[in-house]
Amino acid sequence: MFSGIIEEFAIVVDIRKDRENIDFTLRCSFVDELKIDQSVAHNGVCLTVVRIADGTYTVTAMKETLDRSNLGLLKVGDKVNVERSMLMNGRLDGHIVQGHVDETAKCIAVDDADGSTYFTFEYKQDRAMALNGYFTVDKGSVTVNGVSLTVCNPSDNTFQVAIIPYTFEHTNFCDIRVGSVVNIEFDILGKYIARLEKFKS
Repeated sequence: MFSGIIEEFAIVVDIRKDRENIDFTLRCSFVDELKIDQSVAHNGVCLTVVRIADGTYTVTAMKETLDRSNLGLLKVGDKVNVERSMLMNGRLDGHIVQGHVDETAKCIAVDDADGSTYFTFEYKQDRAMALNGYFTVDKGSVTVNGVSLTVCNPSDNTFQVAIIPYTFEHTNFCDIRVGSVVNIEFDILGKYIARLEKFKS
């Protein structure tokens, strides 16, 4: 489980395909603190550390993960938002994030907000998924590339988020442009509520 508070971005240093899987090797400042089998969120995707060597660590993404996320688009040199799993004795500064990306969204607008930046994202409109809690609500939570954010101006399949300068500089939001593909995880509370409503009918 994660909080959506990004620790830093890691740099992709190697990518190797192994049948339907892809092994990503990355470098970040806390490599020496990692252990094999530890969970780390990468752009919001929970992946297991499988190897540590020479100041880098490697994780494996399977086909299901690659199909649902933007990880398959990564290239050597790309920045990836990383967060280690949440300590249960600390404050939950973001919101409850599972690290199970629901789908991707595309950035359709980037607007200056006199100090901060508004990003607008569009995702696939699917009524069946919406009825299962896969949607955004005004002032609700959403995770974009692993970053816990507050939704504003949602529509049936779009939403905006406001990014302060600190978040812009310390996550890969600094590389997001119109047309960029990001990972989104909808709020787990909405999914549970939608499921409970189905049992009532």
